[in-house]
Amino acid sequence: MEEILPGLYHWTTFHEGIGQDVHSYYVRDADPPYLIDPRVPDEGVGWFESRGAPRNAYLTNRLHYRHSGRFARRYGLTVRCHAAGMHAFKRGRKGRAFQHGDELPGGVLALKIGALCPEETAFYIPLGKGVLSLGDSITNDGGGLSFVPDYLMGDDPDGVKRRLVESFRAILKERSFDAVLFAHGEPIVKGGKKELERFINGAGA
Repeated sequence: MEEILPGLYHWTTFHEGIGQDVHSYYVRDADPPYLIDPRVPDEGVGWFESRGAPRNAYLTNRLHYRHSGRFARRYGLTVRCHAAGMHAFKRGRKGRAFQHGDELPGGVLALKIGALCPEETAFYIPLGKGVLSLGDSITNDGGGLSFVPDYLMGDDPDGVKRRLVESFRAILKERSFDAVLFAHGEPIVKGGKKELERFINGAGA
């Protein structure tokens, strides 16, 4: 568990289902505190008790439910996912839907990514110089920023990439931020917008 910015924590866990490390976040300095794409850290679900119990868990897409249920049972938090992903909330999973463009508790803005799946969302976090949190739309594993492999993009990977570029160009134009968080890959704490802009400009060339 690492505090990467004042009030913003990051941790990495191994996801047995996909056979790789994934990344989760906790924003303590929000009213109320919340989690993004959470899995239980090595410190355990009780680690958050004395720091500010999370009241919401925000999912960048339906597949990132991860350990949200464990946090819901411990803290009574609300799991929130875009409406287009709510069909996955079955077999006892409870959640509340949001729409792209909504402002969520804690001042979080749900920004539209789409393309990969209808509910793919980026969260804009009004913390410090601004933070953008991404799900599966862009990864930061190893060799820098990248899209997920073509085989995960369906029948038209080139079309998906074009739509992703369009979505990110709109966000880059409209939002001011410095840090970028990734569900798959290490966060960029400083200079994240410039790095994201370079990647998108290159991908859309």
